[in-house]
Amino acid sequence: MILPFLVMQLGIYEDYWGDFTDNAWSVHVHYWTGTVWYLYLIVQPYYATHGQLVRHRTNGIIGMFLAGGVCLTALSMMHRDVNNAHLAAEMADRFGPFEPWFFYGVAAVEIPMMAAFGVAVIMSIVQRKQLENHAWWLITTVFIIMMPALARGIQNLYVDYYRDNWPDIDIMAPIYFSQFLIVLMVLAAARYYRKLNHPATFVAIAVNLYACLIKPLGQSPAVQAFFEGVVKG
Repeated sequence: MILPFLVMQLGIYEDYWGDFTDNAWSVHVHYWTGTVWYLYLIVQPYYATHGQLVRHRTNGIIGMFLAGGVCLTALSMMHRDVNNAHLAAEMADRFGPFEPWFFYGVAAVEIPMMAAFGVAVIMSIVQRKQLENHAWWLITTVFIIMMPALARGIQNLYVDYYRDNWPDIDIMAPIYFSQFLIVLMVLAAARYYRKLNHPATFVAIAVNLYACLIKPLGQSPAVQAFFEGVVKG
């Protein structure tokens, strides 16, 4: 759990800490609830395997509260995606390759992503007495929600490298690459823990493959109309 935690932190580092004081309150709340959730997934196995089951169970209850925070704060930030789509349309020169469709697509990906995260957390509760299933459902939550942080970090590096080609930059290439890395991590972890055929593995892989559809989803008039009609500031 330490490795995916570091991957997430490195991915989000520039985007979050680079303009720390300019980030919206919702961004701060989501970042810290997500970070603490990852830390819980590092600490909890230690308690469970070192004779501290009472502390493990108590922290588990608190952890479920954090999981709800991760999910709801992510969904609450969709207005930022829609607002960015509006800004991209109004200030095309400033946003360059980041056209409105990109932000609609990100929002469209985040809904099933957070739904899958919620399912994984609930299944870990339902199967809490089946130790391996309980643990694996929780482990996969890391890979289910890794995409925004890792993809943003790789995308920032990619855009910086090709800055001279602005605005002719393929912003989807780094996202495809990040999804490949995440799926690879899922498969490696699943193989190590002998969970290749586990439902949680399928959910984590499906969510990350779905994230590759940002462009067609974002360019869909129906998807754009949905977010314009539902997500209000």
